[in-house]
Amino acid sequence: MSVKILLPTLAAATLLAGCKTTGEIDATGGITAVRTACPVVGVPAATGDVTLFDPPTSQDENAIDTVAVMTNVRGSCNDQGNDVVTTVTFDVQARRIRTDSARTVTLPYFIAIVRGGNMVVAKRIGSVTVQFAAGQARAQVSGSATTSIARSAATLPQEVRDQLTRRRKAGDEDAATDPLSKPEVRKAVLSASFEALVGFQLTDAQLRYNASR
Repeated sequence: MSVKILLPTLAAATLLAGCKTTGEIDATGGITAVRTACPVVGVPAATGDVTLFDPPTSQDENAIDTVAVMTNVRGSCNDQGNDVVTTVTFDVQARRIRTDSARTVTLPYFIAIVRGGNMVVAKRIGSVTVQFAAGQARAQVSGSATTSIARSAATLPQEVRDQLTRRRKAGDEDAATDPLSKPEVRKAVLSASFEALVGFQLTDAQLRYNASR
């Protein structure tokens, strides 16, 4: 599975460019942060687990058939070429109630690229298949998905980079002013902020069930 979009990406928690170490104390007394072209990887709220019922129309506790959880979500990013390529890997751990016979359960999942924290700009659906042997209550399977973003689009405009990284000395008029408080700077950072999010592709009923627990 792959997603290829020509859009910028910026780790939301790492806004400054040209720094070496996150949280590094600069010689002038400031604190630096690291900016990366790689997207933040995560799981959206209420999509990290799925519950299957028998019958499917029931949501009674006694009707629970299979429960699966997405875990060990990790991102591996290569930002050295013209494209920033991120591979997201994860495990699905499943548990079923009835174990009398062998069974195969296929669970759909998604990978989405989110811009600025709230705009989905690309989404693809995949699936993982869990195999239960006869008498086996628990099973696990691994999955992965890949995104590719043009590196040229992942770079903040130079004037914005200059405002974020400019050294400020005590006594300067804007020494205590956060450059992100400027609307034009914040807008540029948000437009270059992207996340690679994975989760189970839930029905409306499954999503409501997760959100109501």
